[in-house]
Amino acid sequence: MVLAAAQIISGIGIAVGLALSAWVIYKLSGSAPISGLAGTASVLGAALLAVPAARAATRGGRRRGLALTYGSALAGSLVAVAGIAVTSWPLLLVGLVLMGGGSAGNLAARYSATDLSPPGYAGRHLSLVVWSATIGSVLGPNLAQPAEALGPALGLHPWTGPFMLAAAAFAVSLVVVTVALRPDPLVLARGLTVTDAPPAAGGARERTMRDAWHAIRASPGARRALAAIAVSHTAMVSVMSMTPVHLDHGGATVSVIGLVLSLHIAGMFALSPIVGWLADRLGGVRVLVIGMGLLLVSAVLAGTAGEHGVAQVTAGLFVLGVGWSCGLVAGSALLTESTPIARRTSVQGLSDLLMNVCGATGTVVAGAIVGALSYGALALAVGVMVTLCAALLLRRDDHLASA
Repeated sequence: MVLAAAQIISGIGIAVGLALSAWVIYKLSGSAPISGLAGTASVLGAALLAVPAARAATRGGRRRGLALTYGSALAGSLVAVAGIAVTSWPLLLVGLVLMGGGSAGNLAARYSATDLSPPGYAGRHLSLVVWSATIGSVLGPNLAQPAEALGPALGLHPWTGPFMLAAAAFAVSLVVVTVALRPDPLVLARGLTVTDAPPAAGGARERTMRDAWHAIRASPGARRALAAIAVSHTAMVSVMSMTPVHLDHGGATVSVIGLVLSLHIAGMFALSPIVGWLADRLGGVRVLVIGMGLLLVSAVLAGTAGEHGVAQVTAGLFVLGVGWSCGLVAGSALLTESTPIARRTSVQGLSDLLMNVCGATGTVVAGAIVGALSYGALALAVGVMVTLCAALLLRRDDHLASA
């Protein structure tokens, strides 16, 4: 319940603060390629916080790691308000980097649900925490326009309002995990399994990135999970970050853009319990292949829709969200079950680092593609990427038929 509450509240902060960030930067800079840096900044922030959060969790439990990420997001929201107040899109980007801590926190929270999961239940337990973000994530974009009233009330630009609301949401999440996440699930899990945990290189307490790489290289399931998570996230953030710009070119209003993004986020989270159940029943690799298929369908739908094809873009973005859910939930469960608990936090931190670095790179490329070519060209590139990943997942040379 504590993790679910933190997810719901922080989900509001992430959605209201980040969902329209590309649009705000586009208005401040007047450049489509620069607007793509909004997604890059937030994803880069999540990547930068992934490893410190994992190390904090290794040393002091999940509570310490989550507090670090939500505290960063709170600070970033206030920096973003300052950036808009002085009409500085570079300062706004700095704020978005720090706000990426909110995403890092929610990503780390999903693993907290698996710390005490029995074998074969990681997907279901993980998916429930992911699902709990649905309420906040769907509600957030629709609060953007009402939240604009907060800015003028303090003598600031209306665009600062959503970021003020985000700051309040992250502050509440920080208090929730700090005060209520007791006992710490990771500390408890280690206490229950300490006699069975294999020793890690350099000592049982050490969780280095080298340890994580060794664990991943030793496990075919972990390698497939890592690749699928990174590709799913890259595809999702690349298309999502440029969709507001694409719709704005067609004259869509802020409320319409917010609705499209809300339905996309609903696809990301609302069906996650079903995805988790399927991952436990069918196997992680099979659900990952299904996810790649959905991402390909979403690329076709969104990429073939014109600037005024709001309904088709909306359908594509919803399917995009479901495909991402398959990649994240099934991939995270497979990754967790494919690594020993002694190295689990470092492997999970490395996974979140790589997925966000790939996502940040994807948004930079996405902005360049849309600026130089078109939104349809971006969708084509995403389609090629997910098809190649599906081919990798379908290979049987690592004997993963039962994974």
